[in-house]
Amino acid sequence: MGDMLWAPPADVRERSRIGEYLRWLREHRGLDFADYDALWRWSTTDLDAFWRSIWDHFEVVAHTPPTATLAERGMPGARWFPGATLNYAENVLRMPGRTDDDPVVIAHSQTRPPVTLTAAELREQVRRVSAGLRRLGVTAGDRVAAYAPNIGETYVLLLATASLGAIFSSCAPEFGTRSVTDRWQQIEPTVLVAVDGYRYGDKPVDRSAEVAAIRAALPSLRHTVSIAYLDPAGATGHDPASAPPATPGDTLSWAELAAPTDEPLTFTPVPFDHPLYVLYSSGTTGLPKPIVHGHGGILLEHLKMLALHHDLGPADRFFWFTTTGWMMWNFLVSGPAVGATIVLFDGNPGHPDLGALWRLAAETGTTYFGTSAPYLLACRKAGLVPRDIADLSALRGVGSTGAPLPAEGFRWVYETVGDRLQLQSLSGGTDVCTGFVGGVALLPVYAGEIACRALGAKVEARSADGTPVIGELGELVITEPMPSMPVGFWNDPDGIRYSEAYFNVYPGVWRHGDWITINERGGCVITGRSDATLNRGGVRLGTAEFYSVVEGLDEVLDSVVVHLEDDEGGAGELLLFVVLADGLELDDAMRAKICRELRTALSPRHVPDEIHQVRSVPRTLSAKKLEVPVKKILTGTPVDQAAAKGALANPESLTAFAALAQRRATDSASA
Repeated sequence: MGDMLWAPPADVRERSRIGEYLRWLREHRGLDFADYDALWRWSTTDLDAFWRSIWDHFEVVAHTPPTATLAERGMPGARWFPGATLNYAENVLRMPGRTDDDPVVIAHSQTRPPVTLTAAELREQVRRVSAGLRRLGVTAGDRVAAYAPNIGETYVLLLATASLGAIFSSCAPEFGTRSVTDRWQQIEPTVLVAVDGYRYGDKPVDRSAEVAAIRAALPSLRHTVSIAYLDPAGATGHDPASAPPATPGDTLSWAELAAPTDEPLTFTPVPFDHPLYVLYSSGTTGLPKPIVHGHGGILLEHLKMLALHHDLGPADRFFWFTTTGWMMWNFLVSGPAVGATIVLFDGNPGHPDLGALWRLAAETGTTYFGTSAPYLLACRKAGLVPRDIADLSALRGVGSTGAPLPAEGFRWVYETVGDRLQLQSLSGGTDVCTGFVGGVALLPVYAGEIACRALGAKVEARSADGTPVIGELGELVITEPMPSMPVGFWNDPDGIRYSEAYFNVYPGVWRHGDWITINERGGCVITGRSDATLNRGGVRLGTAEFYSVVEGLDEVLDSVVVHLEDDEGGAGELLLFVVLADGLELDDAMRAKICRELRTALSPRHVPDEIHQVRSVPRTLSAKKLEVPVKKILTGTPVDQAAAKGALANPESLTAFAALAQRRATDSASA
């Protein structure tokens, strides 16, 4: 049990949005809950009543009302809010609690000066771009693809696309051509909107060749729109009406797409489960899974999570460091649906130093600062004290995801960022476009622990024989449907790929692929991917606690660990790979130090059989470690089959593992 680092104030129910919701339940439903645990149990038992309360409490705008809340409860195949028609963009653009002149989008970039959009300006831009897409022939069900960063135009495009009932998909411009075409050849977009390039720190990155290659690989495209982002000279201006086209031929400029028009902003009413956007699995092995999310499911889930768990409302400025290739972007940009202003950032978070994002928070008056666990740990390792370099007095919440945040990461936030804010570590995924375990204003924060299971998310830990366990490591499962579970996978009419992805182990139960421990008070600890398990002598070890110890050493910048099973039933081999600080070489003394730390902090079972030094750890474009592909390479799978290089931030990192696999095979043959 970790130390308590933060406790809710005595008047939390008077000051928080979840307190407001509890009062609403008492007044409108006659329901009274003593504590969060009682509320959670109701929300995951009486699904009809809970999700209808979210619909009613947040006053969802619908064109036709639903005939039921949950028509089919089984998984896969749950049917939510049949008969309802609505539009995600219409509900986001209501921006409750905001006036026309309020800033609702604050976009900072290393490529151009900051841009702020008021509520009225955001609606106006969506109106124009929606009309522009309609001129290009876009209708409900068509796919619109954005090869664009986390900037205002990408957000406007999402809302405009959704307003028409068309389907949005984005890839960050750092994605290579193959990564993009592996995704978009599956969904066959008719319109591509792309930037010409961007700056990463002070480095210009031209993407014109990649855009040309993407266009050539997508025969479905009818139109391309170019955003002159890296080189705006002559392509855009303060008056979009007078701006010339960015490029000749069948390519329009963004200014032409967003040209002035008298067309009113309208919203195509679509069924609750009509596709809103397609997100993708990381695609580190095989083609990325095209995960289809619906208008209604995403709207309800994000209203619930942003307001009731993150406690966001009209007084907030909400930031999350993300790219358009990660589901956290989709999560962030739902902020205006609960009245929050969103803060966008495009660039290198380490430029000119790791303090850049904290200074951005100060400059923008950010009240909720979201980032990844690796970023927080990197700041800690660098000895950064954010409150000494930036005025963070407005900050009341910090969010961490992308990887488990160990106890020392929690303590660092409270020691160096602020001791009065609430730190929320959360975990979820692209598959549900949310966090299903996270924090809430009603519960304290304990070091190294995710505070709770989210409302409406029936998360359980299951033992090897499939029974639910408390206080023990188990397979993370979800035993009741959630509205934001995928509508399905693209081009999977029989639902076979979808079913195999989540329901092939426990019929009717979603298996997520993580190890989780849920304690008596409902707190959770995620200890890594279950498909990357370290299994030593029958004891399952999570990778997250391993990294916490190894990377806690000043000499170690990064690490990855894999367990190679013994086909004959032996203990197998535990291999650790470390990236050391500049100028350091892995010697016997360093190996001994690492082993000593692991044995002392964890157990003798955690001591690796071999430790190797590598230049870098393979990571996806969203910074997740590639434990499974590394394991495959080390057991003889060719690199090209083990991992899709285009999905990696650093594909060259795989070379060292292939070379080691070759050496091990040679040594084994000659033994």
